[in-house]
Amino acid sequence: MKIKLGVIFTCLLMMVFPAAAQQAEIDTRNPYTMVEQVGNRTFERMKNSKAQIKENPELLRTIMEEELLPYIDYQYSAFKVLGKHFDFKKADKEKLIEYIRVFRQYLITSYADALSYYDEQEVIFAPEQDFDGDKSATIRAVIRDGKRPDISVAFKVRKSGKADEWKAYDMVAEGISMLQNEIRQYEPIIRTEGIDKVIEIMRERIEKPMQLKSLDDISGKGSKA
Repeated sequence: MKIKLGVIFTCLLMMVFPAAAQQAEIDTRNPYTMVEQVGNRTFERMKNSKAQIKENPELLRTIMEEELLPYIDYQYSAFKVLGKHFDFKKADKEKLIEYIRVFRQYLITSYADALSYYDEQEVIFAPEQDFDGDKSATIRAVIRDGKRPDISVAFKVRKSGKADEWKAYDMVAEGISMLQNEIRQYEPIIRTEGIDKVIEIMRERIEKPMQLKSLDDISGKGSKA
């Protein structure tokens, strides 16, 4: 991916999606602190909204958009899904903006779906590791409820652009990478049917109603990272 193209799309998208106001307590300069703070705040809100979520699962999308999305590098993930063979130079820029608009909502839906099993379980984050000089890191955690084996979760994060801040770009649950699943699903479609087909499929997924699941539903599904 060309740096100049990234700068162009960033400028365009800043007009499309104004930057969300980040709350002061979130330390985006430390990837471990950032993930733990954002994770705890998200899970706490889900816990406090349990009754409302049960009545209206669509509330999960709102929570993901407001609590998680400001700390996710969704543009990076969107470009990764297009694949290394996608020709950004020849691509229609308006179509790319449309794709990223749809991908943003698709990602919100994916995270809402992935975390819809949460039901006040204990989330334990791994101790901080030395990340000085690193540009990427994996922040690990376990979800424990005492009734079944621990569920391993990891957030993959990277330094975002030239700013000294970290953002997440992938979540891995029990070795299953959300991002790698999307790449495997959509890269062949982009090659054979084009970006319009990908947008169509993603919109169909977004339009499906949210459904609550249990922890058992995430075991043994998808592709390993």
